[in-house]
Order: sequence, then C-alpha cells, then structure tokens
Amino acid sequence: MYDIDNENLPKHIAMILDGNRRWARAHGLDPKEGHKEGSQNVKRITKFANKLGIKYLTLYAFSTENWKRTEEEVNGLLFLLEKYLKEILDTDDLENVKITVFGDTSVLSKKLQNYIKEVEEKTKNNTGLQLSIAFNYGGRAEIIRAVKQIAEDVKNGKLNVEDINEEVFSNNLYTKGLPDPDFLIRTSGEIRTSNFLPWQIVYSEFYFPTKHWPEFSEDDLIEAIKEYQKRNRRFGGSK
Repeated sequence: MYDIDNENLPKHIAMILDGNRRWARAHGLDPKEGHKEGSQNVKRITKFANKLGIKYLTLYAFSTENWKRTEEEVNGLLFLLEKYLKEILDTDDLENVKITVFGDTSVLSKKLQNYIKEVEEKTKNNTGLQLSIAFNYGGRAEIIRAVKQIAEDVKNGKLNVEDINEEVFSNNLYTKGLPDPDFLIRTSGEIRTSNFLPWQIVYSEFYFPTKHWPEFSEDDLIEAIKEYQKRNRRFGGSK
C-alpha cells in the first residue's frame, strides 16, 4: 500500500523532535504555537506508526538541557505533556498503544507524576506499538545513574564486578526491556544526536530530514522508512 517492504520495517524508531520554534517563526507565530502543533503531530505520527506495524517508537520530547529555556516556554512544554496524558486518561480509543515515560521524572509536579503513573497503568497490557516518551532525559545522566546503581549493587554484595557486562549495564538504563533503536530520525536538518540514547544508538541508522517536526508528515515517515530499507546494516561485519 505504501510501497515499502513490510518484512523489513525498523522494529524500533527513535525520533528527536526538533524544529517546533523554527516552524513557528517561519509562520509568524509564537513559539508556544509551534510546541502545540508539535504535540498534535506526536499523535498523528504515533497513530500512523502503529498502523504500519512499528513495534517501538521513542520520542525525545524534553531534555535535561531544556530547563535553560525561558520559564514561559518550559511551563508550556510541561502543560502540553500534562494535557496529552490527561487526554489519554479521558479516552478509551487508544488503538492498543502502550505508553511509557522515562527520564528523571522526580522533579516534575506530583500531579504530572501521577498522570504518568496512571497512563502507564492504563496502557500496560496493550500489545500494539509501545510509545516511549523521553522527558527530562539526558543520555550522560542516564549512564551515570546506571553506573551508580551497579556500584551500589556491587557494594551491597548483590553483584560481582566480574559479572558486569553489556546486558547488566543495559538493564540499569531507563530503556530496560526495550530493544536498541534500529533507526534514529532527527527532524529540522540538525546533524547531531544531542545527548539522546548514546548507549543505545551505537548501531542505529541515522536520518536527518530538513522538515521541522510540526510539518513532518505520514508521507515523510514513509520516505524515511524507504531510506532505511536501502541501508545495509552490517553491525561491524562485512556482509
């Protein structure tokens, strides 16, 4: 139907949602309107990815560095997450999508933390696409957190140093239980990963479309997948 190979879909797509503010400026709008439209696009792309049969979609929605933005903009982003989660709680039409939020959520308001817990509980048994929202997430902070947890386990005699391996390390990350992303998409033409999943994307294919996130459409996702399907993923081998 979409001229893609359904037998060669990326199992896990990670996306850096970049360009909300630039999209707003280009349309003569306030930045908060860009974030609002970007939030709507999360719904569109999630729904479409689920329809295509993508198993995992991880979205970089708010980084640990984003707190440096203006108070008004930060509050707007927090409001949009709260609004998104409340809409999920208020509907039964979730199309079997499972939703999780990861990052340092301890600094968020109790109300927002409760919304996250309620949404995760409500959708935990859904078997369609798993949408993971990285919020107040930083890759280096995640790695340091994992190191501290492993060190604590060694200190308490729960783990031997010689037993530390990649699996042990991965199981101490926020993304425990998720396969590593096959495909990383960053919108808006910026060619960097910005502290997003540094451990997990070591063998991901990268794709950097120039469109800003609010205008990244279903057709653009199809084009991205077509590009992914042209790649020869060797994982360090020679095939």
